[in-house]
Amino acid sequence: MKSNSQNKFTEAGTDIMEVKRQNEESGLTYNEVKEILAKTGGTGTAIYSDTNMEEVKKKNL
Repeated sequence: MKSNSQNKFTEAGTDIMEVKRQNEESGLTYNEVKEILAKTGGTGTAIYSDTNMEEVKKKNL
């Protein structure tokens, strides 16, 4: 693994800190979703979705 004083890079040149930063901003992880669903049974989970329900309903008519 190559590194300099500020960032660490993989041998392929991927900036590890940038990947970690993007992961933090990407939303819930798969395991976090499973935990929420297990605790709530799916009730009240709409706050975690960016799906436009009206658009989906129109497409399903």
